Amino acid sequence: MKTPQQIAEELGIQFERQTPGYLNLCAWSGNLLFTSGHVSSLKGKLGADLKTEDGYAAARDCAAKILNSVWNTHGSLNGLRVVKLLGCVNSTPDFIEHHLVINGASDLLHEIFGKTGDGFHARSAVGFVSLPTGVAVEVEAIFEVKTEA
Repeated sequence: MKTPQQIAEELGIQFERQTPGYLNLCAWSGNLLFTSGHVSSLKGKLGADLKTEDGYAAARDCAAKILNSVWNTHGSLNGLRVVKLLGCVNSTPDFIEHHLVINGASDLLHEIFGKTGDGFHARSAVGFVSLPTGVAVEVEAIFEVKTEA
């Protein structure tokens, strides 16, 4: 059976050392890892110049960036359970497919951690009039560091 770390690497997720910056990209508290919001490389507004499929790819990009930050803090993706995601979508007032956009992040985590196991998570997907620097999507996550009994 493949580990989450192996699956992520096979999917092409890039793991690179990060230099600490202005804010902590992943903070450890007790047995929980809290990530800052990670933004997509894609800029634009869903419902205007971007389609749901574009947003889906952008949310997946955010999740990959989150995984790199978690890896930098925990040293591996193994031994983790996805607890919660918050997905923020830069969208027009009449756009109603926020949940389908954020599925891009959820689906990647399901692929790596399992849809019915450690990847089964709570989630919120909401729309915003704007996001920092005009990005299409921002996602933050909470992971549990599992302890051996």
